[in-house]
Amino acid sequence: MKFTEEHEWLREEGDEIVIGITEHAAEQLGDIVFVELPEVGTEVSKDDECVVIESVKAASDILAPIDGEITEVNEALVDDPGKINEDPMGDAWFIKIKPAEPKQMDDYMSEAEYRDMIS
Repeated sequence: MKFTEEHEWLREEGDEIVIGITEHAAEQLGDIVFVELPEVGTEVSKDDECVVIESVKAASDILAPIDGEITEVNEALVDDPGKINEDPMGDAWFIKIKPAEPKQMDDYMSEAEYRDMIS
């Protein structure tokens, strides 16, 4: 897994990248009450807003960490956004992207580097 300074995680699964937010981010946001996901097939560029989440504390945009095409969205989060607080690093992923440039993954932190950043 790789991690961004914006508290997102990225995990390679075959030729796709699965993207979600970290436990730290979920804790900081508090209870998440709403998620808006993009359409499958949407082309995104790095740093494009692609997911909107709202919690009892704030609304946040999740930015695309890499260029590519969204191949799948986690529809279960729309009906139950609280899953993000329960399992942010597992079942509560947001989107899957087929990367246009897989080497962009090299720009991000390892888990150890991320843990150092948040401590």
